[in-house]
Amino acid sequence: MNHWLIKSEPFKYSWDKFNKDGKTFWDGVRNYQARNNLREMKEGDLVLFYHSNEGKEVVGIAKVVGEAYQDPTTDDTNWVVVDFAPVEPLKKPVTLAQIKADEKLKDINLVRQGRLSVVSIRREEFDRIVELSEM
Repeated sequence: MNHWLIKSEPFKYSWDKFNKDGKTFWDGVRNYQARNNLREMKEGDLVLFYHSNEGKEVVGIAKVVGEAYQDPTTDDTNWVVVDFAPVEPLKKPVTLAQIKADEKLKDINLVRQGRLSVVSIRREEFDRIVELSEM
């Protein structure tokens, strides 16, 4: 199983909206590296849901429920979407400041590749963020 982090601006698509929907496809990705990450996702992979710009915090856990397919918002076959479903909210959000301050997360792709909306993370990083949410 792989672990990932996806970003969404809460005013565009929030964790609360995601939970109300119960499932969504992640569309609009127009960066090749982020697209390649979507293509690598497998059903059952766990995903951290991060509110970008406003909040700048990890707020929940989702899972991949459908692997990459053509993005229905464009005719350009270069772009794909992946289906996600919410699993659970974090006990409390973990901020970007907390992540940057944590020695165990110093190399996380969220910080190293800050402009990407879809990044891979190591299991240890995933587990550490969940642990921080419980402190």
